[in-house]
Amino acid sequence: MGGFLDYVPGGSFLHRLNPLTKLFLSLLLCMACFLSNRHLFVVGIILLNLCMAACAGIFSRALRMLRALIKLSAFFFLLQIFFVRDGNILLSLPFGLFITDKGFSFSLLFVLRLIAATMPLALMLSITRMSDLANVLVEKAGVPYKYAFALTTAIRFIPIFSSEMSGIMEAQTARGVEFDTKNFFKKIRLLLPLCVPLLISSVKRIDGGAISAELRGFNLRRRGQGYKVYRFAARDYAVFLLSFAIAAAAILL
Repeated sequence: MGGFLDYVPGGSFLHRLNPLTKLFLSLLLCMACFLSNRHLFVVGIILLNLCMAACAGIFSRALRMLRALIKLSAFFFLLQIFFVRDGNILLSLPFGLFITDKGFSFSLLFVLRLIAATMPLALMLSITRMSDLANVLVEKAGVPYKYAFALTTAIRFIPIFSSEMSGIMEAQTARGVEFDTKNFFKKIRLLLPLCVPLLISSVKRIDGGAISAELRGFNLRRRGQGYKVYRFAARDYAVFLLSFAIAAAAILL
């Protein structure tokens, strides 16, 4: 089972888009979530993400991502709902705590935005090769190659570090460490010591990657030296128009 950011090959409509178009679409969807204050509009963005994932053949990955975000959002929802004191009281609780209508509405919108703004970028990275993303940022957006390489390398290392962390946890579990505990604070206390071996392995991997890049002439790379040309097609312009339409709808609503 691949990670959330692992590339999934395919020949769908979204796969064939220019990498810059996919990046622009995901950024506009994220912006639209914060431009609109309507809950149903943000829910519509989430459903649109699921539809795009289905078209790209990564619907199961999108559902797993949605379930993980819902679990995280539930924690933030319960944490946030007690901090908004304005509005009519819906429910009174012990220790002076209460829930208001404005607090519920704000907290719900907050977690919906968290989900809707996270999914587009993650799905875009799932259907875009990191090499294509780096090259198009240099060729079309004019980003210096060093910055584009650093960005894509950091993204590429996320699933690698996640896999290494899983391996370390499995090794500690074999030694009797109970990572399956239901106590959240106890689990955090067990995970903190694992940061040291993960940091050591990360430094070794980064150092090896830096040496490999130097041996391949990293400092000699200039704009326009890429072997692949990323041209815009009619489908890219159609997606640009759709992105602007969604952003405009978010402002109008």
